[in-house]
Amino acid sequence: MSFEKTTEKESNYSNLETKSVKEIITNINLEDKSVAYSVEKSLVEIEILTLKVYNSLLAGGRLFYIGSGTSGRMGVLDASECPPTFGVKDIVIGIIAGGDKAIRNSQEFAEDSVNQGWLDLKLHNIGKKDIVIGIAASGTTPYVLNALKSCNKNQIETGSICCNRNSPISLNSNNPVEVIVGPEYVTGSSRMKAGTAQKMILNMISTAVMIKLGKVKGSLMIDMQLSNNKLIERAVSMLTNSLNITQAEAQRLITKYGSVRKAIENYNE
Repeated sequence: MSFEKTTEKESNYSNLETKSVKEIITNINLEDKSVAYSVEKSLVEIEILTLKVYNSLLAGGRLFYIGSGTSGRMGVLDASECPPTFGVKDIVIGIIAGGDKAIRNSQEFAEDSVNQGWLDLKLHNIGKKDIVIGIAASGTTPYVLNALKSCNKNQIETGSICCNRNSPISLNSNNPVEVIVGPEYVTGSSRMKAGTAQKMILNMISTAVMIKLGKVKGSLMIDMQLSNNKLIERAVSMLTNSLNITQAEAQRLITKYGSVRKAIENYNE
């Protein structure tokens, strides 16, 4: 099978420095519009991977995202949103090459390590119940690729998300997802369309899994953490509408139980 880095292909646009701001943002928007259609072509593969994640978590396992640079940051972002949104703890974990400091600042050559990805996973006592999704726009990042290879050797379920067809990462993943977004507006800047595609897919996976795990009722985030006034107000509104009660009663229930789920479950007692 041939492998071509379409993420590194020359942009369809040239002489960008001569363009007006209007032209630049219009063309970026035009390119961005294509991303959702590219993701749509991979819905079957995304469904397969999502079901594997669901089954792993249902069996008591954890979901690990592992990546470098923008891809790693997308994984860390999605993982960091799961506790406040769905009330889960330590079951969705994002790992980035270079560690937490790489979230803000690029760590030179961290992605080139062939051993560190697996070592970083081992720090979390990775096991056979868990599932690891490698994220890499190029599909070649050594840090991610060798982590997946080690997972496979240790009978740990693997998935991957990349933006090139027949990449090494896809070939070393049990459940690959390939979304071909084409050349970036700025040649090789995979934080753009590729990063957008990755975020869309991660949103799909984590949201679908949490819904199937019972973390959503109707369309409501009944297990969200009430960590600020905005979320408390949202919780009061949820109870007001779903239980058909006054705001005062809803506020009393939230104050008493500290949870939308517990308030609903105990309302008739």
